[in-house]
Order: sequence, then structure tokens, then C-alpha cells
Amino acid sequence: MVQAMIDINENSNRVLNIVKAKFGLKDKSQAIDLVVTEYEQSFLEPKLRPEYKEKLEKIMKGKHLSRKEFEKRVG
Repeated sequence: MVQAMIDINENSNRVLNIVKAKFGLKDKSQAIDLVVTEYEQSFLEPKLRPEYKEKLEKIMKGKHLSRKEFEKRVG
């Protein structure tokens, strides 16, 4: 766990207090973790997330058909 002293404006402090209260969190650190996690899931590109890398590796290991093979089988 990393500890950091941060300066935030009054509005950000209010938002963190609301998040903390809404989700029943113990402290603002947990509120920050929640907000960052939600941001990651909503806004970061999937290629930056570790889950995407794992999913891509599974896809690459799977069996694939060439275009010609696919066209033969389908029609």
C-alpha cells in the first residue's frame, strides 16, 4: 500500500465525503480507491487493463480458420 499526502479542493473533498457516506466506507482512502476504480473501468482504454491482456491471450491461443477455409465451410 502506498501512502500519500494530497491537496484537494473543497469541492473534491465534498464529493469524497458523499462517496464515503453513500457506500458506507471507513475513510476517504477507500472513497478515492472506489472513484479511481470506476474511472479505470469507464474511461481507460481496454488495452490498458490487465483483464483485456488475459482475454486477448486466450483468443490468440484459440483455433482459427483462414478466410478461404471459412468461406468453404460457410458457403
